[in-house]
Amino acid sequence: MALITTSAGVVHVDEWGSGEPLLLLHANPGDPQDFDAVVPALAEHYRVIRVSWPGYGAGPAPTPPQSASAMQFAELLVQLVLTMDLRGVRVIGNSVGGYAATWLGLCLPERLVATILVSPGGFARHTRWTRAFCRFMGNERVAGFMVRWLVYLYLLVKTPVVAAMRQRAASVHRDPVRVAVNAALWRSFVDPAHDLRDAARKMRVPTLILSGRFDPLVPVEYGYTALSCIPGAHHVVLPCGHASFAELPEVFLQVALPFLAQPPAVPVLAEE
Repeated sequence: MALITTSAGVVHVDEWGSGEPLLLLHANPGDPQDFDAVVPALAEHYRVIRVSWPGYGAGPAPTPPQSASAMQFAELLVQLVLTMDLRGVRVIGNSVGGYAATWLGLCLPERLVATILVSPGGFARHTRWTRAFCRFMGNERVAGFMVRWLVYLYLLVKTPVVAAMRQRAASVHRDPVRVAVNAALWRSFVDPAHDLRDAARKMRVPTLILSGRFDPLVPVEYGYTALSCIPGAHHVVLPCGHASFAELPEVFLQVALPFLAQPPAVPVLAEE
């Protein structure tokens, strides 16, 4: 375990296994332990680096915590890769972690081998309702109450890891700093800078998108939107909610490990 100081802030990481680096990026709310069901199998092949977003897990919160945003976390990830001088990188990102993984691929494509986006943020076709919901969740009083219950709606397949995720989410409301970070991230989801749909057309990293068929937060249609934006991307829909690696770990590994080992080539576009 280590605290890594970058030009964009301080982030906590822990490592398992050896080999080429594989970054694991959790959701909001979340914790590196969300990946516990798949880390042992992944660590047999890779140097698994679990990143704790600021304000969650063991990571220090941004100052002030109300300044947290998906865009801030994405830039922090870029600086983390540069500071640790990681190359030959593979990434698995969930939700806001998927947003950060996509941004990393756009900023440092030469350092990445493959990216797996699990219910990724940044590809929403926002409506009046979705904008209103994000702003609703961006209120700290609302976030402090809802964070305990929303997890039961988007984590649908109960496993020991899912039960632990629900328990951790239920504790967020006791910490005003984590509540502030949670609410701030929700507010950032409607910032125009959070929209990756145009930028992702320049993605040149082999990408697999995993959607949960019953995910109410990042519906399957957003996965298809990401598929249409990212050149050469692949899309798989799994019978679960928001976190397939925790809900269906064996199925997740059956899909993820071959892709990470032999990612397909990205087609070269005409303008290149």
